[in-house]
Amino acid sequence: MFMDQIIENIQSFFLQISKMGLPDYLDILIVGFLVYRLIPMLRASGAMRVVKVIGLLLVISWLTEVFELYTLNFILSMLLDVGLVAIVILFQPELRRMLDHLGNVKWKRFLGIEKQSQEMINVINQTVAACEIMSQQRVGALIVFARDNPMDEYFKRGTMIEAQVSEQLIRNIFFPKAALHDGAMIIRDSKIAAAGCVLPLSDSHSLSADLGTRHRAGVGMSEVSDAVVVIVSEETGTISVAVGGVLKRYLAPQTLGRLLRSELCNEDNGEQRDLPMRLKQRLQKKEKGEE
Repeated sequence: MFMDQIIENIQSFFLQISKMGLPDYLDILIVGFLVYRLIPMLRASGAMRVVKVIGLLLVISWLTEVFELYTLNFILSMLLDVGLVAIVILFQPELRRMLDHLGNVKWKRFLGIEKQSQEMINVINQTVAACEIMSQQRVGALIVFARDNPMDEYFKRGTMIEAQVSEQLIRNIFFPKAALHDGAMIIRDSKIAAAGCVLPLSDSHSLSADLGTRHRAGVGMSEVSDAVVVIVSEETGTISVAVGGVLKRYLAPQTLGRLLRSELCNEDNGEQRDLPMRLKQRLQKKEKGEE
């Protein structure tokens, strides 16, 4: 009986495909595009736990219906009716972050047509240069690159700056005797928006035991937002980057630059912009070699 039902479902599926027209294909493409763009946003807002729980309940309910487990299916149906309200109550912080995140989405970026400016590449170059020097001097740093999430709640815990990004300013802010060196710096819209900010700590058990508060704050920030966080260790001088709750450690300055360009702007465009400079350098080397 079960195999007959599967065969019947497959035949019904192909029958529906044969009846599809242009509006149906367009409908599927639009839905697929929306799902493709929304899933990364849900991950960034920390709401994937809610989605997983709801998805698991729906799959189990469907399986009980397929295998004709009517009693279990009835219980799950009752749980779904009451459970959705319970999920909203239990996962209220995650849902609030998800709604805040979706409410601050830039439509150009959502549609994939937003163009990155040369200004962001300059910001990345200044940041990489500062991190390289601070790594050599064993100066701790915590730099947050905000993307879609505005993170206004973290600005309140720090000091508003709204200044152009430069290597000297970054190093001055994280100078060990400076007033703001203990907190995090937040870069938004290619400017240093605030410094001395307090970030949420990650409670992940997968992090190494030798990581301190600065690294846990960086990972915690990447867990609750779509931000890209750069950490320079005060003890070892190693450079790390946290994205989506994942920490990448022991990065060279060149690797840091490539990673930031791939996360914050179109790296292909950046390479095309750098192409004339690379050609010029090669010509200069060739002329020196001929001389």
